[in-house]
Amino acid sequence: MGLTAHSVGIKAVDSGLVIKKQTQEDKVVALAGNPNVGKSTVFNALTGMNQHTGNWPGKTVANAQGYCSTGKQSYVMVDIPGTYSLMAHSTEEEVARNFICFGGPDAVVVVCDATCLERNLNLVLQTIEISSRVVVCVNLMDEAKRKNIRLDLPLISKRLGVPVVGATARKKKTLDEMMNALDGVVSGEIKTSPLTVVYPEAVEEAVARLEPVVREKAEGKLNSRWLSLKLLDADESLIREIDAYLGEEFLKDEELVNELAAAKEKLLEQEIDGDRFKDMIVSALVKSAEEVCAEAVAFENHEYAASDRKLDKILTSRLTGYPVMILLLAMVFWLTITGANYPSQLLADGLFWVQDRLTELFVYLNAPDWLHGILILGVYRVLAWVVSVMLPPMAIFFPLFTLLEDAGYLPRVAYNLDKSFKRCCACGKQALCMCMGFGCNAAGVIGCRIIDSPRERLLAILTNNFVPCNGRFPTLIAILTMFFVGTAGGALSSVLSAVLLTAVIVFGIAMTFVMTRLLSKTLLKGMPSSFTLELPPYRKPQIGKVLVRSIFDRTLFVLGRAVVVAAPAGLVIWLMANIDIGGVSILTHFSSFLDPLANLMGLDGVILTAFILGFPANEIVIPIIIMAYTAQGSILELDSLSQMRELFVSNGWTWITAISTMLFSLMHWPCSTTLLTIKKETGSLKWTALAAALPTVTGMIICILFTFIARLFG
Repeated sequence: MGLTAHSVGIKAVDSGLVIKKQTQEDKVVALAGNPNVGKSTVFNALTGMNQHTGNWPGKTVANAQGYCSTGKQSYVMVDIPGTYSLMAHSTEEEVARNFICFGGPDAVVVVCDATCLERNLNLVLQTIEISSRVVVCVNLMDEAKRKNIRLDLPLISKRLGVPVVGATARKKKTLDEMMNALDGVVSGEIKTSPLTVVYPEAVEEAVARLEPVVREKAEGKLNSRWLSLKLLDADESLIREIDAYLGEEFLKDEELVNELAAAKEKLLEQEIDGDRFKDMIVSALVKSAEEVCAEAVAFENHEYAASDRKLDKILTSRLTGYPVMILLLAMVFWLTITGANYPSQLLADGLFWVQDRLTELFVYLNAPDWLHGILILGVYRVLAWVVSVMLPPMAIFFPLFTLLEDAGYLPRVAYNLDKSFKRCCACGKQALCMCMGFGCNAAGVIGCRIIDSPRERLLAILTNNFVPCNGRFPTLIAILTMFFVGTAGGALSSVLSAVLLTAVIVFGIAMTFVMTRLLSKTLLKGMPSSFTLELPPYRKPQIGKVLVRSIFDRTLFVLGRAVVVAAPAGLVIWLMANIDIGGVSILTHFSSFLDPLANLMGLDGVILTAFILGFPANEIVIPIIIMAYTAQGSILELDSLSQMRELFVSNGWTWITAISTMLFSLMHWPCSTTLLTIKKETGSLKWTALAAALPTVTGMIICILFTFIARLFG
């Protein structure tokens, strides 16, 4: 249940994040760590599905809270953003720092990578400067063993002055020792004496001068030594947070202001300005980490990463990186196309069997025809098509994509594409957002939160729709099969479909680069920012967990949103097809009105109408086209692709129409779910409108140019 400020604790409330406890006795634990150390794996292993997500107050940075318990204590685990340091340089780092400093967690668990512990200790040392209630979880002990890295954890624990325990988070049982240590730290049974980082003499003198005043003024709310260092460091973002936490009067106190000015003046006399001060702090932290690990970490095999480096020579090479990336993409598409056909048909048969039973019920109840038409032939039938067409491909695509992520390949994709995005004056992280867009453009837009720069985040959001989402795959695959592959089926047909679909996707990626470059030189001028990308070790994917989390976290979530917006669309489509004006349906009138523009684009009015009515869900574009051509009052689909091809050809389709339709499917306005997500993420109708107009105008121009050239030489 959600609790009051009293039950949660004033410090937790002051951080801005509402901690949702299940009981009054729950303890709040911050789960910190560098990116790619398995922090989220630890979180998921402890909390399972007993968790919820949201945003940090005022930030487009996701937070996750979950619940777990031991025999002694129950906990609220807060998964804070991965960060390399508490010296905040990004929104994620700022959020992580603020929660540890001002969120008042009852304890902090810092997750480290056993294969590069010394580097991870940088964060540990900064954390124990703030809080004494710290447990260090050295994860990936199995990787360390495999690479012959020996760790003396008791010695490291003795040197740090806090519990240090090993774990392999993928095996939940190995986390028991960590939870026992956490119980001890929270209850006070384990007494900690955190290591004090010794800084250069000049820094220590400045701290010693300032600390007595800080201790008196802070009244024990924050560690006085750490607070003195931060005041000397003059980190503006942190100063603002301190000001808000302790009160404006704190930093305006005359005695404190005078002592701080005197300490800084003394440092300047020794030629220690702000930048050099920061360098001295970092150097001291690095030196302390080296001393902690000395003789406690031993690399018995210095070639422990040889296999990973050999793979990276292939997967990240200038010569082979891109071909392998495209080949893997094609393989994912082939598996999706091949695997989705049969379950889609079974699902469609089942859902339309339900439709027949609902129809019988309406007949039994003597319900009016218009009510049956709206609810069953309109709303339900559209929902049935969306679910049967969308669910099986997503249930295959998302797990496959997640397996690549779990194996450690997706960061390599970002690495490969980083230079291309840099040339477009964008951030390399956009590659990851673009990859997420293959599953769902709305998810890709949300994924843009990982980009720190507001300019580059906007670039990624505005261009995310140039790669097709899962909802556009059925249209692309159907047209490719009917007009360029053949409808006979078989293994060769599915392979060729995957190859051609991959070519279409590559074109979409190329257009993403082009439009990103155009925007970065016009509306969103600026220089590309750098980002730190750590390539994780290759790991054997956890197939079971990947399947569960892909289905629940991605597939069903995206499907649910599509269903919500598809229901009203079914109502509108049925009304347009069944309300006549002058003996002609509104749908036909609308199609005729759009014919001139559509013909210019290589389409016809029916196709363009289908794209417009498919705004809530791209999956219903093809059924709407069929409904309009057959003059039916409800959405339908023919029994086979060969029948569909005959229908399309009889209504004037040529290879030009097929390619133009695919081009416009690739580049047109985002679906309603994606646009709502863009509005939420940007908070601006202007940028939302631009996100809709940009791919639409681009798609129209390319279709017109292609049609003109094709007709000229065709």
